[in-house]
Amino acid sequence: MSTKDFIEKDYYKALGVPRDATEAEIKKAYRKLAREFHPDANKGDAKAEERFKDVSEAYDVLGDAKRRKEYDEARALFGGNGGFRPGPGAGGGGQFNFDLGDLFGGAGGAPGPGGTTGTQQPGGFGGGIGDVFGGIFNRGGTGPRTQPRRGQDIESEVTLSFTEAVDGATVPLRMSSSAACKSCRGTGDKNGTPRVCPTCVGTGQVSRGGGGGFSLTDPCVDCKGRGLIADDPCAVCRGSGRATSSRTMQVRIPAGVSDGQRIRLRGKGAPGERGGPAGDLYVVVHVDGHPVFGRRGDNLTVTVPVTFPEAALGGDVKVPTLGGPPVTLKLPPGTPSGRTMRARGKGATRKDGTRGDLLVTIEVAVPRDMGTEARKALEEYRAATQGEDPRGALFEAAKGD
Repeated sequence: MSTKDFIEKDYYKALGVPRDATEAEIKKAYRKLAREFHPDANKGDAKAEERFKDVSEAYDVLGDAKRRKEYDEARALFGGNGGFRPGPGAGGGGQFNFDLGDLFGGAGGAPGPGGTTGTQQPGGFGGGIGDVFGGIFNRGGTGPRTQPRRGQDIESEVTLSFTEAVDGATVPLRMSSSAACKSCRGTGDKNGTPRVCPTCVGTGQVSRGGGGGFSLTDPCVDCKGRGLIADDPCAVCRGSGRATSSRTMQVRIPAGVSDGQRIRLRGKGAPGERGGPAGDLYVVVHVDGHPVFGRRGDNLTVTVPVTFPEAALGGDVKVPTLGGPPVTLKLPPGTPSGRTMRARGKGATRKDGTRGDLLVTIEVAVPRDMGTEARKALEEYRAATQGEDPRGALFEAAKGD
């Protein structure tokens, strides 16, 4: 990320969110735009591909709380949000006649490139403006842009069946991210032989201003901050050395994952630059429903109908399990409708490899059609229990109020 990007690019506008947007609002806006402008959905559309890059770059900053804070502070300081803007410096009618290294307590050390200082000052900011803003612009105070840079984090989504979520599954996942251009091997030059930029001598940075005036380090305009110049630019990446790369990888989703869970896979994101480590891959899991079973944490749920004689007299009832043989539950006599029984070890797999339980809810089934003998037997039962009133206690309790 260059100084120029932090000062001039409006990442909030790129995502279409206000400056006070929450983390959830930023993520929602990014997902929507990423799906809309994804290269796989807009094959051959250069404008959509460029928009996808802008959206990804914006989320790379605003999606990270620390980088978002640094971005807001940089734009407020240098004019991106209406703060003060640096003048042209000494000799050019500049508005400011001081060096930011002095402003932040950088006196006493030998000045480095861009007006930075090299000694720690008590109560100050140490090495001067280069050290203060080095973290913001992803470089050290005096270091060149050739330092390794970590790759971007990537977020993707996958939908699993109910059984796959319970047992775990390996699924193919297609992703697109910025990576070194394969055509020119990341050099930006068609022949793979770029030359060192004579303006910045390969650092990718130049300082403007001078003397006792305002001094600021910016990306070199001749090489666009790369430190290299391609005399014969690569037609694929147009000399940038970076291109959108699509790849399909097999991702293992652990057993027992729940709907909406976010899984982090370290080092599976976008490749790093200049030998830097790859970013991380975040996979948001969606789980389809099941016609028979439900889920309650590590436990599975199922509703099993039983007949009135089974509930009244008790008996053995077979219950289905997910992906395994049925289990037999022993109903005690007088089991009421709605009672929940437990089949241990027949639920979802936990992180430690053990399994939750299967919670079985008993539901007394009322027949719609009965034969003559069944109806006669039921009428005889009703006559035999004529004096019993199951609602008597209910009315007695109601009178107490």
